Amino acid sequence: MSNKRKVGLIYGGKSSEHEVSVHTALSVINAVDKARYEVLPIYIDVNGQWVQGPWIEREITHVNELRFTLKDYQAPNVFTLNNTVDVVFPVIHGPNGEDGTLQGFLELIDVPYVGSGVLGSSVGMDKIMMKEVFGNAGLPQGKYKSYLRSELKTNFEAICNDIEAEIGLPCFVKPANMGSSVGISKAKNRQGLVEALRLAARFDRKVIVEAFISGRELEIGVLGNEYPDTSVVGEIVSGNEFYDYEAKYKSNNTRLDIPANVPDSVVARMKKLAAQAFLALDCSGLSRVDFFWDEAKDELYINEINTMPGFTPFSMYPMLWKEAGVPYAELIDRLIDFGIERHEEKKANALVAEQFND
Repeated sequence: MSNKRKVGLIYGGKSSEHEVSVHTALSVINAVDKARYEVLPIYIDVNGQWVQGPWIEREITHVNELRFTLKDYQAPNVFTLNNTVDVVFPVIHGPNGEDGTLQGFLELIDVPYVGSGVLGSSVGMDKIMMKEVFGNAGLPQGKYKSYLRSELKTNFEAICNDIEAEIGLPCFVKPANMGSSVGISKAKNRQGLVEALRLAARFDRKVIVEAFISGRELEIGVLGNEYPDTSVVGEIVSGNEFYDYEAKYKSNNTRLDIPANVPDSVVARMKKLAAQAFLALDCSGLSRVDFFWDEAKDELYINEINTMPGFTPFSMYPMLWKEAGVPYAELIDRLIDFGIERHEEKKANALVAEQFND
């Protein structure tokens, strides 16, 4: 029998970040130590159909190899994954993958998995709830207001007036539950605000409006469970007006400075605040925490946490850890270990209950 760990790699999904997820899966498959792991690719297509491929112990040269043709489709019995794999590595970004839904299913079938659980994933995905938790934890952040799509339909003009009075222009308008900056706009005037609210409401029933903060965009990686480590700090220098979807995935005008050229005092504060944010949401495994730094005032504002950040070797999160001395393959090793560790920690709950029953 093989002593290799069997890793179920779930990727794809129904969100707008489907393509990003497939590229992430390709990177993980080619980077894992083939002497230690066998990878079972489990693809969720854009319609939500689950597709299981053969065990992969070789290098794959193109993402098309991860999209199986119809004749290769094998619908997996996902309810028996806990008898098939040792751990699941979900690399689905955005809704129906990063928001606690997939994590809840994996909890239901009792299989270890990489990354945050239901609570951390769902709160981290919902920008409104995330900011509520950050505020309760005393983390510094900018002003924001939130609205339901139903409110926008019935009270649009009054809401626009409220935003101009309470938040001011320019401001950022976002769907509460989306990733990769999809549906986000910078509203500079009333007409821009109208268009931004309508766009955001196309992607989610909840919309968040955030005050514009003039500052440098800094990011830091968090790795671990109850006692997380933090990476070096990186800076995003976008050629676009803000770091939108095009700047992240299509533009050549965006530069990632790793490590960021910032004072040691800023790095130390970011490390502390990032760990606090990670623990406030009860995250596990990995997260990337994004900040604005107002250099003139030397003030840091937490922007958001991403519980399943971009994870190709050229994404910010793995590059931050590479600079910190943790190469990509080792990062995967650690995340798998942390996933199994968190699962075993949860199993201890049953052991405690049994002691009370004795």
